[in-house]
Amino acid sequence: MIYADHAATTKMSGTAVREMLYYMEEVWGNPSSLYGTGQKAAEALWSARERIAACLHAKAGEIYFTSGGSEADNQAILSAAGKGKREGRKHIVSTAFEHHAVLHTLRKLEREGFEVELLDVHENGLIYAEQVEEAIREGTCLVTVMYANNEIGTVMPVAEIGAVCRKKNVPFHTDAVQAAGYLPLDVRSQNIDLLSLSAHKFYGPKGIGILYARTGVPLTNLIEGGAQERGKRAGTENVPAVMGMAAALEEACANRRKNTDKLLKLRKMLIDGLSEIPHSALNGDAECRLPGNVNFCFEGIEGESLLLLLDDLGICASSGSACTSGSLDPSHVLLAIGRPHEVAHGSLRLSLGADNTEEEVGRILETVPQIVKRLRNMSPLWQDKQRGKKEFLL
Repeated sequence: MIYADHAATTKMSGTAVREMLYYMEEVWGNPSSLYGTGQKAAEALWSARERIAACLHAKAGEIYFTSGGSEADNQAILSAAGKGKREGRKHIVSTAFEHHAVLHTLRKLEREGFEVELLDVHENGLIYAEQVEEAIREGTCLVTVMYANNEIGTVMPVAEIGAVCRKKNVPFHTDAVQAAGYLPLDVRSQNIDLLSLSAHKFYGPKGIGILYARTGVPLTNLIEGGAQERGKRAGTENVPAVMGMAAALEEACANRRKNTDKLLKLRKMLIDGLSEIPHSALNGDAECRLPGNVNFCFEGIEGESLLLLLDDLGICASSGSACTSGSLDPSHVLLAIGRPHEVAHGSLRLSLGADNTEEEVGRILETVPQIVKRLRNMSPLWQDKQRGKKEFLL
């Protein structure tokens, strides 16, 4: 099997697995209990906060554990919106190609009377700080812009956007779920007030995530009950998952430069090879993107058919976000960068990880053109384009 869908999830690292097993077998107490076994678990949780904080250049007291990136996004956005509402500010700035954990939360706030302004995305898949500055006004209570797009991999200038927000005294949240292990994470120098992470994107366990909230930024509870997470998230903490996440994040950050160098070479191989397929187009900027992300549109095919045939040949890939893979609608991300519906349906996302090899990339480059050709030969629409009855779009 060739696994090329690391943007959807990653295999847990051996380091994370070993860390989790130790805390499952040896430190299994309830962190809220006062006796020794429980206190060992509580000490472990705090040590994980310190380790994670060090990776983010944050303080341990600014780290909150969640069930994943979606919960962290929800809590960050709803917290900022709640504070804004209390202050009479109900304008939120975001982008048209955020993850649905952000977009659906913003849609909910719109129904509650908030005004949400979604910035247009440039054809290269980027948002610029100048756009954010122009959109901020007196009633703005939050700017939320993702660090790296989960489908096309383009990287936003979060430090510059954060600087604008800091100057305007507006909280800045970034969904950094796709960034960990691939891009620098420094909440201080990048002027970030709220940041979301999910462990399973950086070789950690599923069902556990991080919300960073800068000191002084108030949080609204999504879950009521006990006093866990300093009163901001009720429920007994999943100590083994937290410890596995801390170990995975440390490892991912330590290996970031080495893995990036390798992935950039593989990414170039893929882009160069897939660009040779007629009537194809790379989605997003060729350079300002995640080192392992390649996203193409192939005119005249359906992405779902391409994925199924790739799977038959042992290649795991995606046609967009794993969170919406059951939908037949074209990607909102591709529509946001101006791809026509017909073209957006024929997308392929390949997201590489630390274990991928040049041999695997070579196999992908042998296989994809053959499948694209096969699907086009089966398509009446493609035949019409070849006969000149319909125009090519790419």
